Amino acid sequence: MIFIMERSHVIRPAFLLAATALVFPAAAVAQQAQFSTERLKQHVQTLGSDAYEGRGVATRAETKTVDYLISQFKAAGVQPGGDIVNGKRQWTQKVPLLKSDIVGTQHLEFRTPTGAVALNQGQQIAVRAPLNGQREVALNAVPMVFAGYGVTAPERQWDDFKDVDVRGKVIVVLVNDPDFEGGEGNFGGKAMTYYGRWTYKYEEAARRGAAGVLVVHETEPASYGWNTVKNSNTNTMFDIVRQNPRASHAPLEGWIQRDVAANLLRDAGIDFEAAKQAAKRRDFRPMDMKSTFTAHYGAKTEVINSQNVVGLLPGKTRPDETVIYSGHWDHLGIGLPQADGDRIYNGALDNATGISHILEQARAFARGPRPDRSIVFLAVTAEEKGLLGSEYYARNPLYPAAKTVGVLNTDSMGVFGRERDFSISGTAKLDLLDLLIAEGRRQGRTFTADPHPESGGFYRSDHFTMAKVGIPAISFKPGLNLVNGGIARGEAISKEYTEKRYHQPDDEYQPSWDFSGMAEDAALLHAVGLRLANGNDWPNWSQDSEFRAARDQSAAERMGSGPAPAAQPLPAEQPQSGERG
Repeated sequence: MIFIMERSHVIRPAFLLAATALVFPAAAVAQQAQFSTERLKQHVQTLGSDAYEGRGVATRAETKTVDYLISQFKAAGVQPGGDIVNGKRQWTQKVPLLKSDIVGTQHLEFRTPTGAVALNQGQQIAVRAPLNGQREVALNAVPMVFAGYGVTAPERQWDDFKDVDVRGKVIVVLVNDPDFEGGEGNFGGKAMTYYGRWTYKYEEAARRGAAGVLVVHETEPASYGWNTVKNSNTNTMFDIVRQNPRASHAPLEGWIQRDVAANLLRDAGIDFEAAKQAAKRRDFRPMDMKSTFTAHYGAKTEVINSQNVVGLLPGKTRPDETVIYSGHWDHLGIGLPQADGDRIYNGALDNATGISHILEQARAFARGPRPDRSIVFLAVTAEEKGLLGSEYYARNPLYPAAKTVGVLNTDSMGVFGRERDFSISGTAKLDLLDLLIAEGRRQGRTFTADPHPESGGFYRSDHFTMAKVGIPAISFKPGLNLVNGGIARGEAISKEYTEKRYHQPDDEYQPSWDFSGMAEDAALLHAVGLRLANGNDWPNWSQDSEFRAARDQSAAERMGSGPAPAAQPLPAEQPQSGERG
């Protein structure tokens, strides 16, 4: 999930893509879908309740959640859009995942020049259940190296490792990328690149044959507190099933607290802040920490099948072309208790709200005039475990990426009343954003660019996996300039949620929540999807986007495939509910 970030000001965009003039039918704009705040609330209240046990992947709560989503898609009036089995579409797409749990007690210890330092899981350190296929982590006095930001970026003439061989060692790296604190440099300034994400740092450690990697947690560059790290990394881990998992995962992956890292470096005669300053420079070289790490714990690993849930509304004239509404149904399940003993990580905001939105989009489209292109409603699994359900879909699309018009993702919607503005995660430039801004103006609302691109929001939700295969994709974010209370109230709510509820058991439904803003956001996203579904154009990324080449290649695939076959759309199933509108 990408959680709500503070906003200090409204930025009116000056980067509309003049190079591309998309034309959408005016008739599509006239339809204004109405969304029921009561139905939106009921979905959130249900999925975010204790009865759904935090919607953990591969638990009994998954079965219950999937059953609920299918029943609601049926009631909405759409049809199955998942795997084809014996010639018939199913409601789900099977997603094979590697599941891993730490079993037994963990022995975790640093040995520094001043002696042994015992570590407690979830306190000073958060190690993950291994995802490289092994059933045991056994590191015995492995040397440790401080590797700066852990980045190798040849196109930026940057290499934190130089000629230092880290095979068989544990590397300690900083979160985010070298430009974070100074706001300028070789990585594009304040906005985080993918090199700043912890996922990249794990991948690079594996590529270099490291025995382990520990990311140093600091709240500001991570953009979340230690509780989020602890709760997200000390429970069941998942990954897509890989042919060679050891190429993607070192034996040990985890995080350590900032002060733990500072003490380790101090014992080696190195000042932590001085080491950070050195890591910002291109001439940085890895530093011997003069310490070792010992880690022993067992793991239970198995391959399980999770499920993406997929609804489909076939298009009237071009059913082979699709618009996707996506969001993740999972959360963290049952985990470590907080002070009051609560162990259920309900995920009411993250992401019962996004799923509620998708269900009601299905209802609105099914009850309106049938659009020309097909609409896919995609509720993906295992987002909280690394965007896995959407990554599996992107690698194994049910509907070809080349003929997917765009993806509108929702990951945490606004439940604090109507907003004067709206945003997206990250600072990507693409035609979909231009269209969103234009439709927002029809509501009398303004676009607020993400004022905290250093948080890496673009890489933290399910639209990112779609973008990697070229599909234009945005993750919508509600505004913080609230009609009731303005920016000051919006920022206060954002801060309170991030500190006390994000990835914590207190992300629970609140009777005080006001769904009027979410309903207005749903109407905005409906208008965008409707224009895409009734249009003829193929949105693209900006010319300088790293995703442009993949999209351009898909355009060549579309043109090379010849005219679409004259397929007849299947009739939608009749709604099981008499509700309308």
